[in-house]
Amino acid sequence: MSDIIIRRQHGKSLAEARASAEHMAAELKEEFDLDYAWNGNVMRFKRPGVAGELSVNDQTVALNIRLGLLLFALKPAIEREIHRFFDENFPG
Repeated sequence: MSDIIIRRQHGKSLAEARASAEHMAAELKEEFDLDYAWNGNVMRFKRPGVAGELSVNDQTVALNIRLGLLLFALKPAIEREIHRFFDENFPG
């Protein structure tokens, strides 16, 4: 297993940050076929070989992803793509 952990200050209201997270999740669902569900301000997602959660509060957004063995070799590419999504949805 391999983990990807990203934490970023967002500079938005909680409602705006959650809306950005929802937009990001919808794009990820479409592009990577991720299933996700919200529980409060924490979104959990999964698909075969990937599981994680995205949490939003009034100051930060944090992403924790666990990659399965088959996706370990793709970790650098996946991490670049995630940073691109963060840059688009939570510019620092």
